[in-house]
Amino acid sequence: MDHKSSSIFKNKNRPYVSSQEGADKIKTTKKVVFILLENFSMMAFTGAVDALVTTNLMKTATIYEITVVGSNAGSTVSDLGIEIANDFSLQSFKSIDFQVDVLIVCGGLRVKTQASLLLRSILRRADAQGAALGGLWNGAYFLAEAGLLSGYQCAYHPDGRAMMAEQYWNVSVTSRSFIVDRSRLSCAGASSSLSMMLEVVRLDCGNEVVGAVEEMLSCDKGIDLPDVSTLRIDQNHTLPEKLKISLQLMKNNIEEPLSIPEIANWVNISRRQLERMFCNYVSASPSRYYIELRLTRARQLLQQTNKSVTEVAVATGFSSFSHFRSCFYRHFNITPGQFRKSCQRGEYFL
Repeated sequence: MDHKSSSIFKNKNRPYVSSQEGADKIKTTKKVVFILLENFSMMAFTGAVDALVTTNLMKTATIYEITVVGSNAGSTVSDLGIEIANDFSLQSFKSIDFQVDVLIVCGGLRVKTQASLLLRSILRRADAQGAALGGLWNGAYFLAEAGLLSGYQCAYHPDGRAMMAEQYWNVSVTSRSFIVDRSRLSCAGASSSLSMMLEVVRLDCGNEVVGAVEEMLSCDKGIDLPDVSTLRIDQNHTLPEKLKISLQLMKNNIEEPLSIPEIANWVNISRRQLERMFCNYVSASPSRYYIELRLTRARQLLQQTNKSVTEVAVATGFSSFSHFRSCFYRHFNITPGQFRKSCQRGEYFL
């Protein structure tokens, strides 16, 4: 089997197995500050935070350190009436020496677009420090009001675009749902904040980490939810019918695996034709896909059940414990026993 770096199940397994990959992408932790305005959009806020928190779970070190700032001390009330605890009030945040890498103003449908001298001062200080500045929903208004969006593109909620274009002619208000323009990031509403922050993660950590985050956060978008899946394949409606049947045969026969010739015979094609389809659509040989499918199921059973390691080996079609141990180690760079212990200590468990 190929080395784990080329694994097609890599993104599915990445959140559960420690990895140093991409560790050189970010040398230090990035400090991300969210400023919550009264009646801010809870969905926009949690979408953005979710992207960062889930990214942290993919890495051995914390990539994003999140701080919440509100208008007052204590907490800020969202558009849903749910309060979010603040780490600082705006006033106390202004008075301390706090280095910021990314600062995002969280707006919402009922957030009033009114100038705030205190917020303007904080935004300008963050800009002077070289921080990237962003806005969720109508949060970009406050960047523009502070004179910090001149010459930048901006995503804004449709209801407020006319106002922005009229009032801030030097800001390029687009119809896009989100945009990252150099050191400015903005999104038009609640549903696009996750995509906006994933683009930030992509710039920081690369496509593979973003793919893993998307695998984790998008796993329930489909009507049917296979328990062992690679979303890229399962959601591809252009797959040939014979390949779909072959993939399903593999999923249905994990404890007692079929041979590749048996699968080819089931779908009435030659082994060579089957291998060609896998190469074209799955980017892996049938045997490699099948064994990674079984190892992913093994990882799930080790993590989520009390079955012994030997029982897990049998349940995933390995007649020899030594073969199971060897394959598991090559794929995850950790033995099944070590992985089980790490799960019990909570080191790899979400």
